[in-house]
Amino acid sequence: MRVAILFSGGKDSVFAAFTAIAQGFDPILVTVQPPEYSMMFHHPNINQTKKQAKALKLRQVFVKATEENWRAQLIRTFKKLKVKGIVAGAIASEYQRRRIDEIGETLNIPTYAPLWHKDIGNELIDEMLEYFEIYVTAVAAEGLGPEFLGEPFRKIAEAKKPGIHKFLEGGEGETYVANAPFFSKPIMIKKWKKKWDKIRGEAEII
Repeated sequence: MRVAILFSGGKDSVFAAFTAIAQGFDPILVTVQPPEYSMMFHHPNINQTKKQAKALKLRQVFVKATEENWRAQLIRTFKKLKVKGIVAGAIASEYQRRRIDEIGETLNIPTYAPLWHKDIGNELIDEMLEYFEIYVTAVAAEGLGPEFLGEPFRKIAEAKKPGIHKFLEGGEGETYVANAPFFSKPIMIKKWKKKWDKIRGEAEII
């Protein structure tokens, strides 16, 4: 079955892609190019997802969208691709999951969120840390400063900051996966360009 994976290149959407592949789906990566600070989609390093798609050996489609038209743009894209399902990496955000489900209902196709409300305790985090090479590409929460930008996700996981969601859910941070067991080859990151405005920050791969 052909499915569209909403793919940002972060740990959650990479995990969703892995699940779709493991279950025998025919996945197409659909990557939204949103405005900065989008409430729905990752912004940092979106163009770098091309390297991940190549490593996954999967087709990728980019969708340019605004906060006002992203829903219509995705519906148009999913119709064009003739997908029979939508896969997302949502964990606990009702805002994101509800809007994805609404698109599925509009198209009369199922939606899948393999991480949705699953136990996101230490076991799952340890599994990701062991098998994925994950870097922090954005932080936007009290207690997360510029010292985490461009660093392995393990650094945040081990810091155990109070009030911070273990998976950086709800816009607290964003990530990029440079390697995973199902990548044909690792993605080499040589340098980061970091910016910090004393409230939030980003690390761009250059």
